[in-house]
Amino acid sequence: MLVFLLPTHTVQGQRAEAAKPSLSLRATPTMGFTPLRVRVAADLRDGSDDYAEFYCATVEWNWGDGTISESSTDCDPYEAGKSTIERHFTANHIYRQPGPQRITFRLKQKKKQVAAASTTVQARAGVGDGFGR
Repeated sequence: MLVFLLPTHTVQGQRAEAAKPSLSLRATPTMGFTPLRVRVAADLRDGSDDYAEFYCATVEWNWGDGTISESSTDCDPYEAGKSTIERHFTANHIYRQPGPQRITFRLKQKKKQVAAASTTVQARAGVGDGFGR
C-alpha cells in the first residue's frame, strides 16, 4: 500500500473570501384563526457589506394569497467600504381566508433576484367563516 502525503500550505496575512450574507425569514404566529394577523421578519445574517447586489435592493413580500407588496428606496450610489446594506425587514399582513399560505420574501436588483426565503403559515377558519356553527 502506497500513501502519498502532500504538504499543506497556509498563507498568512491574506484575508479569506468573506461569506455572502444569508437570508432568514420567520412569521409570528405560524398558525391561528381568520382574520389572522401575521408579523414577518427577514434578516440578512453574516457576510460583509461588500456585496453591492444587496445594497439598496427592492423588497418584495409575496403573501401567498394573491397579494404582493413591494418597496424600494432612493439611495446614494454604492461605495465599497463605506456603504452598508440593510439587514432587517419587517411587515404585517392579515389573512382573511383559511388555508396554508406560503410567504416568500425577495431582495431584487431591477428584475434580478438577489436573495429569497420563504415560510408557511396556517390560517384556520374563524367565527366569520362559519367556524362553530
